[in-house]
Amino acid sequence: MVSTCRWQTRRMARPRLIDRAAVLDAALALADEAGDLATVTMSAVARRLAVTAMALYRHVADKADLLDGLVELLVGEIATAVDTGDGDPLTRYGAATRAVARRHPAVFPLLLQRPAATPAAVALRDHLVERLVASGVAPAAAPQVERVVSTLLLGFATSEVTGRFAHHDAATLDADHRVLLDAARGVVDRGRP
Repeated sequence: MVSTCRWQTRRMARPRLIDRAAVLDAALALADEAGDLATVTMSAVARRLAVTAMALYRHVADKADLLDGLVELLVGEIATAVDTGDGDPLTRYGAATRAVARRHPAVFPLLLQRPAATPAAVALRDHLVERLVASGVAPAAAPQVERVVSTLLLGFATSEVTGRFAHHDAATLDADHRVLLDAARGVVDRGRP
């Protein structure tokens, strides 16, 4: 009978070098620095974190999950800004959306291309719906109001950072955004009983 010592049968646990947040932060930083979402590959993220590409798969299932995580990060930035500060929440939502788009222009169009798929992104979207209900929007109408208002704000901000409005000055874009917010308020008001 062969005996083994306890220390020989235990595996030494290596300290975790990365987590999901680190993977997503690295991916976002790569896109921001390059100005191009195409630079965000599993290999590039792994190099940035000084790990193997296989190490990423403990934290993101695949490239689609990585992109969904980037959506989660951006939605989280917007939601945090909406929940803080003074003034009208819709104005804060619009300002936060534009600010996040300007900080992350290469990644921002994903918000119009991918649904809120991760649990955190879904929770953030649901939070916006709850805020609408709290402001007097009928519960049955709130999901539709959120979709329409979010699409208005996301579409404007995406158009701004992708060059569609490049021939307009800042004052014109700010004036256009105020008109857009008025239209969004009309959508919200329409959802109220």
